[in-house]
Amino acid sequence: MDIKTKAMGVVSIVEKQIIQLDNGFFGFPEKHRFALIDAAQKPFIWVQCMDDPDLAFLAVDPFLFRADYEINLDDADVTALGVESPSDVLVFALITIPADGSPVTANLQGPLVINKKNNKAMQAIHPDPKWTTKHDIAAELAAARESQC
Repeated sequence: MDIKTKAMGVVSIVEKQIIQLDNGFFGFPEKHRFALIDAAQKPFIWVQCMDDPDLAFLAVDPFLFRADYEINLDDADVTALGVESPSDVLVFALITIPADGSPVTANLQGPLVINKKNNKAMQAIHPDPKWTTKHDIAAELAAARESQC
């Protein structure tokens, strides 16, 4: 099926790319269906609203720049998503690219969690204050490289 996107015009997707967020994203509770679309700039993906071509989020796997990242879902969230095993879960951090040229950041406090078996998803809240909404991706990558030396 074809959908209109914010960043790429009209693109073709398949059903398995569509995720369902019963509660929407924070700030967008009325938007429930999104498509996961590879961005031209790897390793990013677009999380494109199916019902609003102007609503899209850029996202990335947080483990690429924070190997120590962890997300603990409570029992209600695990049940709501239908998760049977940790291997069922995909986690993405939403990206902010400020217009003023300040650092590109990732939201590690409110990750997108997807059950890849049934495509149910939610934006979880991470209670650990270590994870904030503004992790500087370049700084995190530089710190990871330094720790490997």
